[in-house]
Amino acid sequence: MVEPYQETIKILKIALIAALLGGFIFVYYFFNPSTTIFIPCPFHYITGLYCPGCGSQRAIHLLLHGDVIGAFRFNPLMVLTLPILIYGLGITAANWIFGTSFRFMLFYSKLFIFGYFGFAILYWILRNLPFYPFNLLAPTG
Repeated sequence: MVEPYQETIKILKIALIAALLGGFIFVYYFFNPSTTIFIPCPFHYITGLYCPGCGSQRAIHLLLHGDVIGAFRFNPLMVLTLPILIYGLGITAANWIFGTSFRFMLFYSKLFIFGYFGFAILYWILRNLPFYPFNLLAPTG
C-alpha cells in the first residue's frame, strides 16, 4: 500500500519537472536568442571560432516553432543528439519520481561515450574550416 505522503511527494516531483520544462519551453518559444539578451558563446566571443554547441540556443528556438531544417542549419549535432538526450533525461526523471533504477544502457557504453566525444571533437574542427562543404556546418541565420 502506498502512503499518502509518498503520493504527495510524487505529485510534487512531477509538478517541479513540469514547471521547469514549461519555463524552459516558454523562454525559448517566446524569446528569440538571435534578437534578445541571451548569453553568447564565450568560446566564440573570445576566439571567433565555433564550438560544438554554437547555435544550439537558436536551434532550440526554431525546433519549438517546428522549423527542423532551420534548426539543423544552426547546429546539426545538437538536433541529431536531442532525441537521445530527451530519452535519457526522461528515464532519469522517471527514476527520480518513482524511485526506480532503470538505465539507458547507451550512456554506460564506453564505445558510445568515447565515440561520441571523438565525433564531437571532429565536428568542432570541421565546422571551423572555411571552405565547402565544411562551412555548411557553421551556424547560419
